Amino acid sequence: MGESQHQLKAEVTAGARGTDVRVSGEIDIANVDEFRALLWALPPTPAPLRVDLGGVDFLSAAGVRVLVAVHLRVRARGGQLVICNPNAVVRRTLRATRVNRVIPIVGSSAVAEEITRPWPAPVAISRQVSRI
Repeated sequence: MGESQHQLKAEVTAGARGTDVRVSGEIDIANVDEFRALLWALPPTPAPLRVDLGGVDFLSAAGVRVLVAVHLRVRARGGQLVICNPNAVVRRTLRATRVNRVIPIVGSSAVAEEITRPWPAPVAISRQVSRI
């Protein structure tokens, strides 16, 4: 039997600034369970999750549903999911399903890291108001 055309490959890097998942291949009904299991197996943390889809040639509606479910799960933990580097075909799918209105989509992982960086702690400012 030959190698499946629906092969999914992923590389996960976890660090202090979040988790990066680089995915390649196709995400469709044949391997969406594998894609879901990969993202669900990540440690439960409020750190940002960046999913780089630069190597993904095709993203089905089932794959979009996984991304939305992961987005909700990460957000419930206080984190943020950012989709990075989608090609034109994948970007059209994300726009057609309006995922781009819910999940940030950026051109690179470096940009994603910048937008998911925590804000500095607020500084207390005191003012004296004089009444005339």
